[in-house]
Amino acid sequence: MIIVMFFLTLDVNKLGMSRCEQCIARQLNSMKTLTKEELKEVSKCKRTLFYKKGEIIFGENEMLSGVYCVREGICKMTKLSPNGKDHTVKLLGRGKLIGQRSVISEERTHLSAVALNDVELCYVPKDQILTNIKSNQEFSFNILQNLAQDLREAEGDLINMAQQSVKQRLSEALTYVSKTFGETEDGYLNVNLSREDYASIVGTATESTIRILSQFKKEGLISTSGKRIKIEKFHELERVE
Repeated sequence: MIIVMFFLTLDVNKLGMSRCEQCIARQLNSMKTLTKEELKEVSKCKRTLFYKKGEIIFGENEMLSGVYCVREGICKMTKLSPNGKDHTVKLLGRGKLIGQRSVISEERTHLSAVALNDVELCYVPKDQILTNIKSNQEFSFNILQNLAQDLREAEGDLINMAQQSVKQRLSEALTYVSKTFGETEDGYLNVNLSREDYASIVGTATESTIRILSQFKKEGLISTSGKRIKIEKFHELERVE
């Protein structure tokens, strides 16, 4: 989950160093199953990369040569629709692995990864990942479990799109962000998503999202300060119909 490199030329990305054995973020993904010696090998070949808010980590239809681990910050995975708009598929925070499915299946990426805020990523080369999959049964099984979970969540999203109203999907998006990424000291959601981002997540027009958020505000379910959102009545918001 972290990386060392001897020679690297990057423009906006910087090089960082840290040991995988000491990384807290690795406890949140499949890397936690690696042995101490395997983690040392990962540390020898990994790189630590930094991206500013809005920078593209990789785009659609790319062949990845390694897996990214989110050490700090949040990334959003997006899909370009036929009308040229990006649809936000998921948000990935600390400890999440990005690109593992494409690396394992040796397929081109079908999503783009974008820095939602300033992020620090650890980049582990493909060969190291595949070596650990072949040699460590617990590691490979854990990756399979995570891929199965991703598939289950994707199926759930499809069902929600078909069965839930836009209002329900937006309430679910707000409570998900709260439960997953937490809140600031003054109670606002830790992730400051734009109205366009929320519209993209729930699959509706920005105008509809703004209208529903205004309705939530009138009902006392949320309050806002600029783009920031605070959930005032969490359980009531969860039960929106």
